Amino acid sequence: MITLRPSLARGHAQHGWLDSFHSFSFADYFDPAHMGWGNLRVINDDRIAAHTGFGMHAHRDMEIVTYLLAGELEHQDSMGNGATIRTGEVQRMSAGTGVRHSEFNHSDAQTHLLQIWLLPTARDLPPSYDQQVVSDADKRGRLHLVAAPVGAGDAAQATLQINADARLWAGHFTGDASATLALDPARKAYVHLARGRLTVNGHALVAGDALLLAQESALAIGQGEDADVLVFDLEA
Repeated sequence: MITLRPSLARGHAQHGWLDSFHSFSFADYFDPAHMGWGNLRVINDDRIAAHTGFGMHAHRDMEIVTYLLAGELEHQDSMGNGATIRTGEVQRMSAGTGVRHSEFNHSDAQTHLLQIWLLPTARDLPPSYDQQVVSDADKRGRLHLVAAPVGAGDAAQATLQINADARLWAGHFTGDASATLALDPARKAYVHLARGRLTVNGHALVAGDALLLAQESALAIGQGEDADVLVFDLEA
């Protein structure tokens, strides 16, 4: 079963400093038909204006992945971490028993990112933070394993290890580049096209479109036009 979730069907919030599209119910956007998919709870497609950002706020019991598409963002948190995440980098924060953090765009240009929340495998885990580079070469014409569960057999191959029963791949496809990925039909999968155009299992996608997959055994990706795509393997 494959369901198309068009970009324009997402929730939208315009706060002036923040322009955000919500793939699932979030903040003032509520749709009981779109509360998440498997253990994927949030994908927010955020554009943060220059010299603005998220002030200090709290989270707990959530795995939060931030994927930078353009620009930069300064991170500060109650664990004592302070870093700037830039285009092509990915950040992982395990909120666990509780963490406070801020994310601020100090640059003169807009920052574009995907904020991703996954339900953790256990509650009240120790909070932690990591940040790594996912290079253009890693993603070009292939699916690169960005995140895998802590302790999984393929965890060492992943850019980040997360406390969630989920995997995340990222790829960039253009021209004749293509890829396939085997799926477990007993699990769910989710495809989010961040930029460009792409065909996935016969479905033509444009930026912001997504596919929700259940009981499927494979993905076939191709016919990309400067396409940046994220693929999730998730609990059923």
